[in-house]
Amino acid sequence: MSILVLGGAGYIGSHAVKKLVEQGEDVIVVDNLSTGYRKAVDARAKFYECDIADGSAMDAVFNENDIKGVFHFAAFSLVGESMEQPLKYFQNNTGTMLTLLEKLNEHDVKHLVFSSTAAVYGEPEEVPIHEEVPKHPSSPYGDSKLMMEKIISWVSRTTDLNFVSLRYFNVAGASKDSTIGESHDPETHLIPIVLERVLGKREKLYVFGNDYDTKDGTCIRDYIHVEDLIDAHILALKYLMDGGNSNIFNLGYNRGYSILEIIKAAEKVTGQKIEFEYRDRRAGDPSILIADSGKAMDTLGWQPKHNKIHEIIADAWNWHQKNPDGWMTDEKAD
Repeated sequence: MSILVLGGAGYIGSHAVKKLVEQGEDVIVVDNLSTGYRKAVDARAKFYECDIADGSAMDAVFNENDIKGVFHFAAFSLVGESMEQPLKYFQNNTGTMLTLLEKLNEHDVKHLVFSSTAAVYGEPEEVPIHEEVPKHPSSPYGDSKLMMEKIISWVSRTTDLNFVSLRYFNVAGASKDSTIGESHDPETHLIPIVLERVLGKREKLYVFGNDYDTKDGTCIRDYIHVEDLIDAHILALKYLMDGGNSNIFNLGYNRGYSILEIIKAAEKVTGQKIEFEYRDRRAGDPSILIADSGKAMDTLGWQPKHNKIHEIIADAWNWHQKNPDGWMTDEKAD
């Protein structure tokens, strides 16, 4: 039996594919390569270039493979872009979920691990954030993911589908062997942006907002190593296959770092001074997002192994030094 990884050519999805293959799993990848890169996909996985919204293409994937569970990473994920193009996010993220759930039901696939986000919380009413705090998404991206969670939950009540929704905080780092890492076009995540500045790939580094109600006025985020994140996915699928009920878990390290602290940590890792400029706040950015991940630890048995910020940055730095252009020289459909 196989594991289907949707969005498996993206940053997080490609790390899931790599680890699953290394554990001896038969892995099927679906990606339309709109933001992912074919070169990032482990060659031992079976690859389909198609879109989740294409029902006939998804039928072929399910008909040609005996799939026991699905990891769903495929989504647009830029908060700023979602503020400018909300329909793009609701059509691609929320809309395609309808087709996927129809196909899971038609092909009797019972286990779904869904990539959600801390953006569902918006500006949280309490920190650290546990799973039951009120959700007030402050961007169409966060709202699209919350809608997807709700749709999955309703469908699971009327079918045999069981799901785990994993609400990520800020994913960062790269594989420990530096063979795959974070590569977006455009890049919007803080740690790779900082490292691009060190490499001379970015003329200026901007810090958006220095008037937040935080210790140094800049946003605080909980950063999680991508390899720890994938470990949680694998545990979540095992939990479902062992009979676990549908559930939702936060994934973070219960500790936050400000933007200025990340810049200082990157200076220590790279040995270089990093200049930056302040700009006005960006719409949709909450001031503090820190996870309470106790539920995932207690229920899934998840134990992070790489939860030091300097290790996360060092792994990202190793990848970026070896791949200063990321996957950008890759032909998307080679």
